[in-house]
Amino acid sequence: MKQISILVLSILLFAGCTNGKYKLLQDKSNKNSSATTQSYYKAPQYKRAVVNYRILKNDRISVVIYQYPNLIPPSLQQRGILVDSNGDVSLPLVGRVHLAGLTQTQAAKTLERKYARYLKKPALNVEVLNKRVYVLGEVNKPGPIALDKEQVTILEALSFAGGLKDDAIRDDVIVLSTNGYGQMQIRHLDLTNFSKLASSNMILKPNDIVYIQPNSAKIYSVTTKGTVLPFDIITKIAAPFVSIKTLSE
Repeated sequence: MKQISILVLSILLFAGCTNGKYKLLQDKSNKNSSATTQSYYKAPQYKRAVVNYRILKNDRISVVIYQYPNLIPPSLQQRGILVDSNGDVSLPLVGRVHLAGLTQTQAAKTLERKYARYLKKPALNVEVLNKRVYVLGEVNKPGPIALDKEQVTILEALSFAGGLKDDAIRDDVIVLSTNGYGQMQIRHLDLTNFSKLASSNMILKPNDIVYIQPNSAKIYSVTTKGTVLPFDIITKIAAPFVSIKTLSE
């Protein structure tokens, strides 16, 4: 009986230990504060890189000429104008124009100069229609997330993905990015620690991949094809003895 009690106590202690890695945005530097106390964290003083998406080959873009909205057929605008494998687009009047490698603002100015030969003071807007980030792993709605702006935070992306599953590792979220030279970069984010998160780079840019890892219990369950966990077995064995002990007292 004593051994069973120790096992049950160990299970409870284990559950308590994992609780700290389950809750998000904990202020671990101010544990004794009340629930209503506001916490502030001064992040290190450095400039965050400004994300300016550069048009890629095979992107689809929208080109709007405000004074002449019908110059580009609406049906083409709806599905987007394809940037071909050479990085060019083909447009009415101006023909082929190389846009790959330019930001959306730079592309608009380039096209304004081209159209100025044929139109009086044209004003344009260029927008990439297929900007995405990808969230994989232990989230409720994995897959691509369409972006309607230049950048999004990790917490926004996870909310669009339906939030984290119970089996998700929250203190080691992996973010994969590709820099301008095609090199892969990796970041690790701890969503459970407010101070660490506030001082880290939470910004995602288009084509970033967020991977939420499964915890050890999920890995065990998958690799053993649903075999009951050892702790579950111990709990089921110990439950009748615990009940008898409680009733006898």
